[in-house]
Amino acid sequence: MKKIEAIIRPQKITETIKGLKSIGITGFTVSQVVGRGKQKDTKGVYRGKNYNVTLHPKIKLEIVLSDHMIELTIKTIIDSAQTGEDGDGKIYVYPILEAYNIRTGEPDITIDDLTTKGGF
Repeated sequence: MKKIEAIIRPQKITETIKGLKSIGITGFTVSQVVGRGKQKDTKGVYRGKNYNVTLHPKIKLEIVLSDHMIELTIKTIIDSAQTGEDGDGKIYVYPILEAYNIRTGEPDITIDDLTTKGGF
């Protein structure tokens, strides 16, 4: 199992979710975050005062899935969220050692687990 964290532009979340659903990914967590990368500062005005925006609003998607779905999921996120400009975001992939269902207390079993342990 692996975990994908994708930091994307807020205006790309609807398109990205549609892309994920089209490949069968329906379970994920979405958080509103702010961050700093190569995207340039912008100017803002609040009550007649100018200020610099140095932290930009972003959306963080967190998805845990079987290893065999990683490449397709990454491609789908890139295809859905990419504008070609600074500030499009990042994708991080982490190994997941274990997962448990809180309701039952049982370990979650993935397709990878079943195929490597003779379940299929």
